[in-house]
Amino acid sequence: MQKSDGMHYAPRGKSRPVVSPGEFRFAAVALDHGHIYGMSNGLIEAGATLKWVYDPDPERVRKFVAAYPQAKAARSKQEVLDDPEVQLIAAAAAPNLRCGLGCEAMRHGKHYFTDKTPMTTLDQLDQAKKTAAATGKKYAVYYSERLHSECSVYAGNLIADGAVGRVIQVIGLGPHRLNAASRPDWFFRLEQYGGILCDIGCHQIEQFLFYAGAKDAAVTSSRVANYNNKAFPELEDFGEASLTADNGAANYFRVDWFTPDGLSAWGDGRAFILGTDGYMELRKYLDIGRENESDQLYLVNHKGERRIRTRGTVGFPYFGQLILDCLHGTENAMTQEHVFKAAELCLIAQRDAVKVE
Repeated sequence: MQKSDGMHYAPRGKSRPVVSPGEFRFAAVALDHGHIYGMSNGLIEAGATLKWVYDPDPERVRKFVAAYPQAKAARSKQEVLDDPEVQLIAAAAAPNLRCGLGCEAMRHGKHYFTDKTPMTTLDQLDQAKKTAAATGKKYAVYYSERLHSECSVYAGNLIADGAVGRVIQVIGLGPHRLNAASRPDWFFRLEQYGGILCDIGCHQIEQFLFYAGAKDAAVTSSRVANYNNKAFPELEDFGEASLTADNGAANYFRVDWFTPDGLSAWGDGRAFILGTDGYMELRKYLDIGRENESDQLYLVNHKGERRIRTRGTVGFPYFGQLILDCLHGTENAMTQEHVFKAAELCLIAQRDAVKVE
């Protein structure tokens, strides 16, 4: 698995099916972002059957079918929407188009699983909420920096077991490598990608709410800038924000496009979680200056100091939980309230951000 390019980073895990072959079918529609491969990997490893793929670009379809030969190329999006066997549509459209596609899928009786960020405006969020409520279908989001990271999953289990006590602060660092030459045009259009706090800040806000056990939060400050990419005037290459949760927990996060070429991964993503009885650091993609292995977790509490190699331990349970939630109407993978709250807060942070000139 390559780690140098975040747009094409597609984790693979062990096969842990929760359903029988053919019991849960999905389609991949809109292949604008490479995350569709990670999303498909997770669903297939959990037992889902990939039936269709559709994108208006035949070259994208060709590459996807080469990776997943079981997928049949659909002649149109409508052919997928009209297939009663398809229970979920997984999509990685351009960010400003994700909500519209999701609402269309839900109105056709399909659950929807979209790449992050799930939408780019608060009006789209309102539309998604109303459509999900009216149809009873799920609007799920691939918040991959927590859901597709064993280190992050392991940290959640430790917190649930009381390893650090009550979580009172989460600090998130989300640097990314720009790779401008390989990016599509929409990546540099503010109206289409939504801004840096919307695009990649949503990861940080989602993990904060989850680790802190919060249902809501207030954005206390946010800031964005284009420091070093004036050739792309609408690109924001730096963003930061602070939040306070409804239970008093605090959050600060920074996201940027300044990963240097010398780093072996697309970004040195980290999280620092402070609790009343200890703290932990998550080194998600590599342990810089030490070793290239991902998923390193450092834990300090009253029992001592530990370094935990989490790769190959807990897997990625979200995908199986999502499949079962779709089948049984449960909310074990992630509640719809949590999905939409993370989206709302990143949109507010982006809307209210101070622009550094």
